[in-house]
Amino acid sequence: MLKFINETAEYLQSKGFENPEIGIILGTGLGQLPEHMEILQEVSYNHIPNFPTATVEFHKGKLLYGVLSGKKVIVMQGRFHIYEGYTLQDVTYPVRVMNALGISTLLVSNASGAINLNFKKGELMLIEDHINLQGSSPLAFKGVSKLAERFADMSAPYNAAINDTFRAIAKNNNITLHEGVYASVVGPQLETRAEYRMLKIIGADAVGMSTVPEIIVANHLNLKAAAISVLTDECDPDNLKPVNIDDIIAMASKAEPHMITLFKELIKTL
Repeated sequence: MLKFINETAEYLQSKGFENPEIGIILGTGLGQLPEHMEILQEVSYNHIPNFPTATVEFHKGKLLYGVLSGKKVIVMQGRFHIYEGYTLQDVTYPVRVMNALGISTLLVSNASGAINLNFKKGELMLIEDHINLQGSSPLAFKGVSKLAERFADMSAPYNAAINDTFRAIAKNNNITLHEGVYASVVGPQLETRAEYRMLKIIGADAVGMSTVPEIIVANHLNLKAAAISVLTDECDPDNLKPVNIDDIIAMASKAEPHMITLFKELIKTL
């Protein structure tokens, strides 16, 4: 894998991806952030050696390099999921490439369902811990110890200082920012009523199909990591309504400006 990572990083460096400080992964329905940055370079995933290709129709599939809030950033406009048929190593490969290019911080966003019924759709949740329900680990492969310590510590996977800054920014901008535990499942089907009840019992406040693999690898590489969920639906098993993916995308887009404010203001402080 190290050979592939270096090959990909060298290709991107040849395209002008120079000395990025921060990597950003944009989740489902969350594609407006690039409108706020100065884009210096962009490359489609299918042109990048060894890179997976986004297969979900509402994920754009571009890697962007530019300046946001005065910092050099790499933005993944569209991410990968194991429900697309990828392995967890495929899903997290871009994080390893961004690390090879020089980032020190990884910021992740996602769209998720609110298990905690005190949280409402259209609001944001700062992820302060997670539960991995994807059935495996992105570190479970032969040779992982050549990339970093095999037994990555996960006692504090989300950077405390960054989370404190997010809280302060939210308060200063009158943004509702809940805090909670994110459960990551395989998907792509949404959950049953019984599954929502189980998730609540085991301590989840929100559920989605991403983020946890990338955060695990970020910690494996000693990157500072933080993540925010845009809550797009309310998962009340006693009053469960059919969920339309178009409604989820629309709600994510509606709530996204608050998330963009948090990211832009945070990056100024990094």
